[in-house]
Amino acid sequence: MYTCICNAIKESDLRKAARQHRGGAESVYAKLGKRPNCGHCLEEAEDIILEEREALATPLAAA
Repeated sequence: MYTCICNAIKESDLRKAARQHRGGAESVYAKLGKRPNCGHCLEEAEDIILEEREALATPLAAA
């Protein structure tokens, strides 16, 4: 699914970049070689980035 239509940034690409780069949505977009255009995606992008980073900080449950 696309998170940012203007830049054709897929949710999976955003999640991967969030794991590799610090900063908020605009900073992560820059890591992808993009920048926000209309800005409608930024709130959702911030949520996805936060979700991904929280998942990294949470240890996996023992099997």
